[in-house]
Amino acid sequence: MSKEFEIVCETEIDATPDEVWEAVTNGTGGWLWPMEAPEPREGGRGPFGSTITTWDPPHRYVNRVEDVDGISEQTLNQLDYTVEPRDGGKRAWVRYVHSGVFVDDWDNQYDGASRHNDFYLHTLREYVTHFARRPVAFTTFDGPEASMTPDAFTAVGRALGLAEDTEAGARVRVQGPEGQLLDAVLDFRNPYFIGLRTDDALIRFFGRNHWGAPVGISVHDFAAGADAQADELAWKGWLNAAFAA
Repeated sequence: MSKEFEIVCETEIDATPDEVWEAVTNGTGGWLWPMEAPEPREGGRGPFGSTITTWDPPHRYVNRVEDVDGISEQTLNQLDYTVEPRDGGKRAWVRYVHSGVFVDDWDNQYDGASRHNDFYLHTLREYVTHFARRPVAFTTFDGPEASMTPDAFTAVGRALGLAEDTEAGARVRVQGPEGQLLDAVLDFRNPYFIGLRTDDALIRFFGRNHWGAPVGISVHDFAAGADAQADELAWKGWLNAAFAA
């Protein structure tokens, strides 16, 4: 049964409104996934066949699409970004509203979308604060079927070598692909997601097993000469090994 939804997220970012605007319109590969840049006008074309319904740089940007391509569970999707200056324009306040219509399994879809949006907005803040405008190599992929069990995400923390009581904000040395130790900041952690920030990358772990899907990883690699295919091969091997037992 179809039902409307609306998810509201807000955050302050230690960056200018122009820097945030650039990130949400042109720099999505650095914190979400690469998208077609919006045509800069009301009525223009936006990502995934959407239409730009509001275009007021660097303050407000809204895109809307009906009959979402490739997503049978959703018939309407709208993304609404409001960016306001704080501290004399040195900082930005961001209000992000994700709304639309889910076709079925509403509670599960709403919970998953809501928690993902919080994590994505956090990653936006990490990107703009630490990597804004840097070229990025992006990859994302899912784990094996074994990563769909209800307790699967705990295996990710163990494979990284994170103690259960290690909290967000801690500096850590984690076990990366091929036995490599990575120095990182654990920038996000809850039962659903883990975020790592190294000097040159944002590495995001998604516990989508909570919503009936495989665990996933996204890598935003800002290193000079970064290779998205090499990142995917390395981290996919790491993820498969985490569930090999």
